[in-house]
Amino acid sequence: MNMQNHPVVSRDEWLAARKQHLTHEKAFTRERDKLSTERRALPWVKIDKDYRFQGPNGEQTLAELFGDHSQLIVYHFMFASGWDEGCPGCSFLSDHIDGANQHLAHHDIAVVAVSHAPLAEFQDFRKRMGWKFDWVSSEGSDFNYDFGVCAHAEEVATKTATYNYEKSDGAEEELPGLSVFYRNDAGEIFHTYSTYARGLDLLVGAYNYLDLTPKGRNEDEIMDWVRHHDRYDGAAKASCCHEK
Repeated sequence: MNMQNHPVVSRDEWLAARKQHLTHEKAFTRERDKLSTERRALPWVKIDKDYRFQGPNGEQTLAELFGDHSQLIVYHFMFASGWDEGCPGCSFLSDHIDGANQHLAHHDIAVVAVSHAPLAEFQDFRKRMGWKFDWVSSEGSDFNYDFGVCAHAEEVATKTATYNYEKSDGAEEELPGLSVFYRNDAGEIFHTYSTYARGLDLLVGAYNYLDLTPKGRNEDEIMDWVRHHDRYDGAAKASCCHEK
C-alpha cells in the first residue's frame, strides 16, 4: 500500500467507494458463514487411544480435559523440552485465550493448551506471561504426533514430515495447530476438526484490528514483528511461526 500518494477524494466519492466495498464485505460474511456450516458438517473420528497428560494436579485423560463441557478446543502450543520460553507466535495467539475463555467457559466449551515439554519446564514462562488458561503437558504421549504438530527428527531430516495435511519441506519438529473434540452423553470422544498455519488466524483478534487499518498487518513475513508481550522494547525479531 502506497502511504505517500494514496488517493484522497471528497466525502461523497469516499462514501460511494465505501458502499461498493460493503457489498464485498457482506459477500465475504456469507461465504464465511457457509464455510463454518461446512466445517460443522465434517465427519468425525472416534478417539480410542488412551491419551494421558500431565497437569498441575497430576495425570489427566483426554476426557478429563473437557471438565464439565461437551466440547474441547486444544491449542497445540509450541514448547519443546529444553526450551526456555514458548514460541512468540504461539504466545501472541495465547494472549487472546483468557479473554475469550470468560465467555467460552459458559458456553459448553473447554479450552486447553497442550505442549510437548514436561509440565515443570513451562511453569516459569506461564507465570511470566500471566496466563490463567489450562495448560498441560503431553510428554510421553503420541498426542502431538497423532494430531499433526510434531514430527520426528528423522522425518524432518529426510523431508518426509507432513504439516497442514501435506508433505512439507519446511516442516519442523514442533509446529502450531488447533484441534477440536466432542464428547457425547455416553462419554465417547470424537475428533471433529483440526487446523494449522494460516488457519489459526481466526484465533488472533489483534490481526482483525490490524486488517482494518491503512497499513494492515505491515509484515514482510508472517508474524515477523511479533514479540512476547513483555519484550517489545528492544527485542530482536524472533518469531518461530511461519506460513506453511
